Amino acid sequence: MSQTALAAPVIEGMSWIQVIVLSVLQGLTEFLPVSSSGHLRIFSTWWFGADAGASFTAVVQLGTEAAVLAFFFKDIVRIILAWFRGLADSERRDDPDYLLGWYVIVGSIPIALIGFFGKDFIRDAARNLWITAIVLIGFSFVFILAERLGRQDRAVDGKSLEGLGMKDAVIMGLAQCLALIPGVSRSGGTISAGLFLGMSREAAARFSFLLAIPAVLASGLFSLPDAFDPEAGQSVTGMQLLIGAAVAFVVGYAAIAWFLRFVENHSLTWFAGYRILLGLLVMGLLATGTIPAT
Repeated sequence: MSQTALAAPVIEGMSWIQVIVLSVLQGLTEFLPVSSSGHLRIFSTWWFGADAGASFTAVVQLGTEAAVLAFFFKDIVRIILAWFRGLADSERRDDPDYLLGWYVIVGSIPIALIGFFGKDFIRDAARNLWITAIVLIGFSFVFILAERLGRQDRAVDGKSLEGLGMKDAVIMGLAQCLALIPGVSRSGGTISAGLFLGMSREAAARFSFLLAIPAVLASGLFSLPDAFDPEAGQSVTGMQLLIGAAVAFVVGYAAIAWFLRFVENHSLTWFAGYRILLGLLVMGLLATGTIPAT
């Protein structure tokens, strides 16, 4: 079967209510381990009768990406300055922030390659709702396993991330690639990988957010032309994208602050339970013909 045959019908001209609702949903779910792309795929079909499309999702993510940049602004500036100082002066290359800059760069390479070469599959076949529902349920057990097996005894500082290594960056970078499939969750995949590596939830979550910056920014900018293209089936106006990104920014900023406090004392299994229930609900809607899979 061709990828075109598997592709979900998309919203051809989005209304303001659709843009606002989906942007709020994006802001709420981007940083929680519940899969923002999965939620937008499910609820745009259930509530509005069609998929909002991968391009709209990627562009509105720029709003939540701006929330990450604002929330971690001081950390990002410190890391960038340390990275450039390290490039210019070899004696500064043992600075943890210099090393952290390299970890973010190297950890971003896998998703950049897979996202670029697998663009067609990601935008079409991977958005089948049966796949989303199965992944929502299946990956929930990865969360549970990570919580049970993760010792969380690594000497990685939860604030500065001092003690992180290149191996951690590569493994968490590979885990981030799973987020290209709606239903996995970028933060869920990378935090779970961090837990398996013995990191604390807080440290894993902070690096997860930093690691997402290059990937989400590149994806949003790369998809920007498609979001305006009527032939792509998900055309929106520039004002709709701007307001949608602004809504996602405000909601996303609040979600980051809440989530980082939450993971200090609470397990990811809380989210696993929600994901399993949502996956079963979607399967029920699909089985009864309430919503189409593609």
